[in-house]
Amino acid sequence: MSEALRRHVAAFNDRDLDALLAGFTEDAAWVTGTTVVRGIVELTTLFADAMTQLLPTLTIQHVLTDGDRVAAQLTETLTHDGEEHTFAIAGFYRFRDGHIASAKIYREGSAELG
Repeated sequence: MSEALRRHVAAFNDRDLDALLAGFTEDAAWVTGTTVVRGIVELTTLFADAMTQLLPTLTIQHVLTDGDRVAAQLTETLTHDGEEHTFAIAGFYRFRDGHIASAKIYREGSAELG
């Protein structure tokens, strides 16, 4: 499963929305801060907006895998209101058939910007 996470991060960093979405199950759930999205349509909006507005980049620091579950420590660098910010991220993922079925993402500090 850690390879599936690496593909997810690579697609995210490449801003390849099609490849990114191909890594999710149709009914995937994504939770970050106060935002909860479900399904490919909502994931498309979430990631398209983030990729074009915040220009984020993720770097994987550590990954722990247990069956279909992955815990990852990442660093996120993004631009908000013209300023670059770097955050520590903890991500907890559940996979089904090699695709992300759910994820809960914690950003150091506030998950809500500005």
